[in-house]
Amino acid sequence: MSCFTIELEFLMISIEELKTDIANYMKRLPPLGESLRLGQDAEEINRLTEESTIPDFWNDPERAQIVQKRIAYLSKKAEQYQQLGEDLEDLEVLIELAEEEGDEAALEEAEHGLVKWTHNFERLRLETLLNGEHDRMNALVTLHAGAGGTEAQDWTEMLSRMYMRWSEKHDFDFQVLDLVDGDEAGIKSLSFRVSGENAYGYLRSEHGVHRLVRISPFDSSGRRHTSFASCEVLPEFDETIEINIDPDDLKVDTYRASGAGGQHVNKTSSAVRITHLPTGIVVTCQNERSQIQNRATAMAILTSKLYQIAQQRQLERIEDLKGDVVDNAWGSQIRSYVFCPYTMVRDHRTDFETSDVDGVMDGDIDDFINAWLMIDAQRRETADEQALKKS
Repeated sequence: MSCFTIELEFLMISIEELKTDIANYMKRLPPLGESLRLGQDAEEINRLTEESTIPDFWNDPERAQIVQKRIAYLSKKAEQYQQLGEDLEDLEVLIELAEEEGDEAALEEAEHGLVKWTHNFERLRLETLLNGEHDRMNALVTLHAGAGGTEAQDWTEMLSRMYMRWSEKHDFDFQVLDLVDGDEAGIKSLSFRVSGENAYGYLRSEHGVHRLVRISPFDSSGRRHTSFASCEVLPEFDETIEINIDPDDLKVDTYRASGAGGQHVNKTSSAVRITHLPTGIVVTCQNERSQIQNRATAMAILTSKLYQIAQQRQLERIEDLKGDVVDNAWGSQIRSYVFCPYTMVRDHRTDFETSDVDGVMDGDIDDFINAWLMIDAQRRETADEQALKKS
C-alpha cells in the first residue's frame, strides 16, 4: 500500500470523525437555545425597547442605563447563539470541500475551527448555569489580608490586581469603594464593586480564603513564606430587595478618607463607617465623591451582608443574625497559588489546577470559575432531587 493511499485513508477517517462531532453538536444546539431562554429574552427585549421609547424615559438616567444595558446583554446573547449555528454550518461546508478535493489544508482549518467553536459553545452553555436568584446582579467584593503580616498584605494587593484584570477582560466595571493600605507594602483590606451582567454569578465562586506560597521578596534570607487573604463576595441588591433596618441599630461615623483621591478627599470628612450593632458587622466606604454617596454605598453593602446571613440562617429578624466566622489562615483555603518550589494554582473544591501562574495572576481565572460552576450546578441539582423525594 502506497504512502499516498495511507494518507488518503487517514484523511477520510479524520473527516468522518469531524462530521460525527459536528452532527452531535447540531443536536445540542436547540436544547442550548431552550436553556438560554431565548424566547423569553425576545419578549423582554421587546418590552424594554417599548419602555425606552417613552418620552420621559431619560428623566431617570439610572433606570435608563439599566434598561439599555439589559437590552444590550440579551441581544448579545441571542447574537452569540445565532453565530454558533452559522459557524457550525460553515464548518460543514469546509469539511465537504476537504472531502471532495482531499484537501488537507481545509481539513486542518476545519479542525482548528471546531476547537474554537467548541470553546464558544461551552462559554455560552455556562450562562445556563447562572440561574441563581441573584446571579445577574453586580458583585460587592471585599479582600482582607490574613496570616502572614506584610507578606499577606502584598498578596492581597496581588489578588486585587487579578480581579481587576479579570473584570477588564470581561468588560465589567471595577470600582474601588474602600481601601486600607498595608503598614509597609500592599493592602490590609479592599472593597470594590464589579458591575455587569452576571458579575455576582461568576465571582461568587471566589468566596473564601486564598493561599500563596512563594519566596518572600521581603525576606533578606530568601526563605519561602505562606500567606493568606480572604475574599468575600456579595450580590449588590437593587431597590426590589427590601430589608427593614432599624436606624437605632446603626452607629454611623464619618472621617477623612485616606490615600489617593485628590484635594476633596483629604479636606472633607466624606468617608463613612456604619456599624450594625446587633450583628457587629462593620462596613465602610470612602471612594465616592460625597459623604451622601459613601453612606448610600455603605448601606447597600450592609443590606447585602444582612440579606445573605438571613438566607443562610433562614431567620427573619435581623436582631438575631450572627455570621459564621472562617479563619483567614491555614486549613481554610479554597485555592492555593504556589510560586515555589514549582508553579501551580489548584482549587481544592474542584481539583482543577494549572501551572500557568502568570496567566492566573493576570486575570485568567475563567477555568477555575467554570469548574466551580459545574460542581455547584450538580450540587444544586442533587439538592433539588432530594427535596423532591422528601416532599
